[in-house]
Amino acid sequence: MKWAGATLAAAALPAAACARKASPRAARKSLRILQWSHFVPRYDRWFDSVYTKEWGEKNATDVVVDHITATEVAARGASEAAAGKGHDLFLFQAPPAAYAERCVDLRDVVEKVEHKHGRMIGLSEKSTRDPSTGKYFAFSESYVPDPGNYRIDLWSEVGLPKGPDSWDDLRAGGRKIKEKFGNGVGLGLSQETDSNMALRALLWSFGGAEQDAEGRTVTLNSRETVAALEFVRALYRETETAEVFTWDPSSNNRAMLAGRASFIQNAISVTRTAEKENPDIARKIGLCPALRGPVRRIASEHLMNCYVVWKFAENVDGAKQFLVDLVDRFGDVFRESEFYNFPCYPSTVPDLPALLAKDPHEPAGKYSVLANVLDWTTNVGYPAYATPATDEVFNTYVIPTMFARVARGDATAQDAAEAGQREVERIFKKWRR
Repeated sequence: MKWAGATLAAAALPAAACARKASPRAARKSLRILQWSHFVPRYDRWFDSVYTKEWGEKNATDVVVDHITATEVAARGASEAAAGKGHDLFLFQAPPAAYAERCVDLRDVVEKVEHKHGRMIGLSEKSTRDPSTGKYFAFSESYVPDPGNYRIDLWSEVGLPKGPDSWDDLRAGGRKIKEKFGNGVGLGLSQETDSNMALRALLWSFGGAEQDAEGRTVTLNSRETVAALEFVRALYRETETAEVFTWDPSSNNRAMLAGRASFIQNAISVTRTAEKENPDIARKIGLCPALRGPVRRIASEHLMNCYVVWKFAENVDGAKQFLVDLVDRFGDVFRESEFYNFPCYPSTVPDLPALLAKDPHEPAGKYSVLANVLDWTTNVGYPAYATPATDEVFNTYVIPTMFARVARGDATAQDAAEAGQREVERIFKKWRR
């Protein structure tokens, strides 16, 4: 019995020692992040395998990153919000103002970041702060510009080697190119993100908007909106084909990469993909700023990266610290995304124009057009803030539907503007209640 007792005591010692060694591991926390699969794969490799691993070790946290396709984001966000469970951090592609009451106020995150890096850009504030309460329902560390992507060789043939500068240039030059070479303009008229963004740019450049500058009055039914609708009807008939009515978010990319499109409005993922997969076509693709309309030169951001921390998140403190630290590493974010993600805190990439100019791909200096992107980029909800009402207008594709009806000949421009006004008013009234 003495021998057995001694043996048991001795056997217990290693177990106790193991328990003490394991205690730091037991004290580790977890942080679950959901975000869309990046259009530049290099970024996900860095984020998943380098940055989150380093951050996790530094903060004694096991970071789990789940990815979904871009087209799944809205539905997955709605699902997690309704269920009251899911991830600690959730990355939306547009201002998720409709979920403001389900999200943690991130004002303390904003204040910490601004103390270190200076004020955020206005585009970010209007996409993440509720103007009626002052609550930051989301945090944006980056946005994605939405320039024009055009075929240099084709537009040179119609006297515009730097691409179209205005919507009138797009219509006139696009018609000549289509008649001579068969390449159409790729402006989507479908219920998907790229159409949503490009058609807002056109609407705003003509002077139209869904709300006034105070966000109080629906203003969609206007002479400016009617003019924009009539323009798109002519643009479609003269430069496009019926495929644009059924496009998904990657359709315009595929058309450009296959050599079938003369112009599309999209992020630089188009040219980055071409540089890897088809260098010959990449050398023929140029970038141009937002097209000038009768009233202004303007475009929406292509994507607004908006992280939310759900109120049901299990690691709220960790999620907040992760966002603060991510901005500290934004130089890496900009580089690893291959200039796709632009900073909401400009001081984090102080040499941005120089980096754009030094990109080694042909044609030389292609990306320099993005150096002044904030001069012509604005937020969903322009000219006011993004709100739950504008969020619903965006996610129910009211604007693309309005334009598509006119382009197809299903409604006159005036009738479509009136119908769009009624639908936006209905949505605004619902949220006011």
